[in-house]
Amino acid sequence: MLGQWLDWTLDGERPSPRIGRFPSGTYHLHGPGVLELTPNILRPEARACVFSAAIHGNETAPVELLGDWLSALESSTLQLGAPVLVILGNIPALKAHKRFIATNLNRLFKRDLDERGPEPDRARELMEAVDTFFNRHHALPKLHYDLHTAIRGSLYTRFVVEPYAETATDAEQWQWLAAADMQAVLHQHQHSWTFSHYSKHYHHAQAFTFELGRVAPFGENDMAALAPMLTLLSSLSAGYEPPKKTAETMAFFKVQHELMRQAEDFTLCFDDDVPNFSRFEPGTCLAKDGVAGDFIVEKTPLHVVFPNAHVDIGARAALLVVPSHAIT
Repeated sequence: MLGQWLDWTLDGERPSPRIGRFPSGTYHLHGPGVLELTPNILRPEARACVFSAAIHGNETAPVELLGDWLSALESSTLQLGAPVLVILGNIPALKAHKRFIATNLNRLFKRDLDERGPEPDRARELMEAVDTFFNRHHALPKLHYDLHTAIRGSLYTRFVVEPYAETATDAEQWQWLAAADMQAVLHQHQHSWTFSHYSKHYHHAQAFTFELGRVAPFGENDMAALAPMLTLLSSLSAGYEPPKKTAETMAFFKVQHELMRQAEDFTLCFDDDVPNFSRFEPGTCLAKDGVAGDFIVEKTPLHVVFPNAHVDIGARAALLVVPSHAIT
C-alpha cells in the first residue's frame, strides 16, 4: 500500500491493481498523492478523516509523520476503524524540494477558482477528492487536519491555525490538540482559502492547519517531538477518542490585522529571522510600503505571524495578532 502509493506519487509508476487490502481495511489509490482507506469494521466513534501534507513541497516532517502512521497500519500495530483520505498535495514541489512551483497552493482552495497552471489545477483535483470523500461518508462527523511546518522559527514551536467559518469548533478539539503537545492556537478572522478552510467552510468539518516545527530536509526532522501528534492521528484513524488535556496549557491568539503588500518597494522593518509570535510595542514601524504607507503599531502591542516580504503584490505579508482567551 505505502510503497505503491509513494512510487506512483514520486516516480510516476502507475500501480496495478489500484485497490487492495491490508490487515484492518482496504485501500484505493485514487491518483498520485491521493489514497483512501476504508476500515473492515467501522468503530462507533469514527469520523470521516482527511489527513493532508505537502501542500507546500518543502515541508517534510508531516510527510514522514504520515509515513510512520501508514507503516503502523501496514504492519498491523495499528488497526483502522475510521475512513481516512490521505493527501500529499503539491507533488512537483515535493520532488523539487520547493515550497511551490508557480504560486502558493494553499491560497487556491475556493470553488469559483478560475486560474490555470500547476497549482490551480491541483487545487481543483484536491477539492474534488475531498468533496467525493465527505459526500460518501456524509453520515459521519467530518474532520480535516492539514499538516505543515513553518519556514521560520517560532516562539511556539508547534501551533495550529483555526480557519474562519460559520462552523463552531468543538470544545473537545482543543483538549485533543493540547494532548498532542500543540502550544498555541491562532483564530483566523476572515476567509483565507487554505485547504483546511475549504473543508470547514464548504463541508462544516472540524478543521485546522497544523504547524509542526520548522522546515527541514527529509531525515533531519525531530520526529520524537511529534510522537503526541502521531498518537492523535492514530487514535482518530482507529475510531477511538483521542487523549485529552486541559486547553489552558495552550496560548490563544486572534488576528487583529492582515498586513498586505501593495507596492514593489514593500519592506518589513525587522530582521528576516524574527520568529513567529514576536511581540512589537506601540510606536514600532512594522512595514514600509510606497502605496499603503508605513504601518505603525498603535495602542495595543502586536505579535507577528507568518511574515514574508517577498509575497506577490496584493498578497498577505504578515498576520498581526493579539492574545485572546482560551476556549475550554
